[in-house]
Amino acid sequence: MARKERLSKGKTMKPNFFVFCEGDTEIAYTEMLRSFYRLPIHIIAKKTMLNVTPAFVERCKAMYVQTKTDRTYLMYDLDVKTMLVRLQKVPDATLLCSNPCFELWLLLHYADQQAELTSEKCISRLSSMARQYYKGTILPDIQRYLLEHSHIAITRAKNLKPYTNPSTTVYLLIEELNRLKGVN
Repeated sequence: MARKERLSKGKTMKPNFFVFCEGDTEIAYTEMLRSFYRLPIHIIAKKTMLNVTPAFVERCKAMYVQTKTDRTYLMYDLDVKTMLVRLQKVPDATLLCSNPCFELWLLLHYADQQAELTSEKCISRLSSMARQYYKGTILPDIQRYLLEHSHIAITRAKNLKPYTNPSTTVYLLIEELNRLKGVN
C-alpha cells in the first residue's frame, strides 16, 4: 500500500517580533508580553545603546528563522540627546521610545503625566503608586495591573507628543499585539 503524501493545512507562520532594548525593566516587560500573548517575541538586549546600527539589527535577526511579515521594534529611552537620530537610521523599524525613560510607560497605567520630568522623578512617582515596583523587575501583581490597564495607558500615551518629554510610543507594540490576537 502506497503512503499518502501529507498536505499542508495552509497554516502560515506568525510574524516574529524582534524587540531590541537596553534595560532590565524593558526586558522584564517584554518577557511579560511574550508570556501573555504567546507570540514569537524575540528580545535582543543591547547594553551599549550607542551601537544600535542597521548592520547590528540585521546580524541579530539573521540568527532566527524569518518570515516576510516580521516586525522590528527599537525600545529605547531618549534621555541621551543623539539616541533618536541613531534609531531613526534603522530602516523598517518601529520606534518604541520613551522620554525620559521606559518607566513613563508603566506610570501611564496608573496616572496621567503631562509635565516634563526627570528619570528619577518618573521612577519615584511610579514607585509611590505601585508600591511593589523595583527597577528591573515586574512582579506578578504589577503585571496583572499593567495588562488590565493597558488601554488606559494607550489613551494617555497618545495624548503626548512623540519624542518630547514626557512621551512614549511603547503603545504601538501593544496595539499590534492586540490586533494580532483579536483583543480590543
